[in-house]
Amino acid sequence: MKKRILIVDDHPLVRKGLALTLEAEPDLEVCAQAASAEEALGLLDKVQPDLAIVDISLPGMSGLELIKHLQAWKQHLPVLVISRHDEALYAERAIRAGARGYVMKVEAVEVIVKAVRRVLAGGLYVSEELSERLLLSMTGHRRALETRSPVELLSDRELEVFELTGRGLTTREIAERLHLSVKTVESYRARIKAKLGLRTAAELMQHAVQWVENEGSA
Repeated sequence: MKKRILIVDDHPLVRKGLALTLEAEPDLEVCAQAASAEEALGLLDKVQPDLAIVDISLPGMSGLELIKHLQAWKQHLPVLVISRHDEALYAERAIRAGARGYVMKVEAVEVIVKAVRRVLAGGLYVSEELSERLLLSMTGHRRALETRSPVELLSDRELEVFELTGRGLTTREIAERLHLSVKTVESYRARIKAKLGLRTAAELMQHAVQWVENEGSA
């Protein structure tokens, strides 16, 4: 029996490419595709996937939040994250949320298929570099702590607000996007400034824009 895979990504071309790659495997089939976390959650009972492939950046609910919801829907549902975001910042968060693997979108098709099979078999798939980093972090190793950037100190929600700020969204737009109140977003922005040692909203904006630009070129 073929393993059923749900793909969640807001880019149609990415979904199509992944679907073609997976459908080329004799024992895999894409049972559904979704452009948002909300759409994916609405499909679960109907399509009953054996694996969910999730992107981190989604409209509305983030990929990290979706992973947590997927675990609540069906305990131990395998989730593989395939994202353009730097694994150094997002992969550990994804694993903590319940994902069983993290692969960069720039990886070769063979790597993605290998990751899918590993996760379906009950294993964990991350790069060798990330594997070492996770082990060092779990053991409280000093070297792991020394390599952490200030942005890694942000909570998952703070990181979302920081990224959206860097993409030019206003406080009100961020509130609408994340389904939060304006006051709550302002509170997150204040915490971000404190953690990053920033004093003004202008400094926060400049820092966030620069970070987003660096992420995009990574």
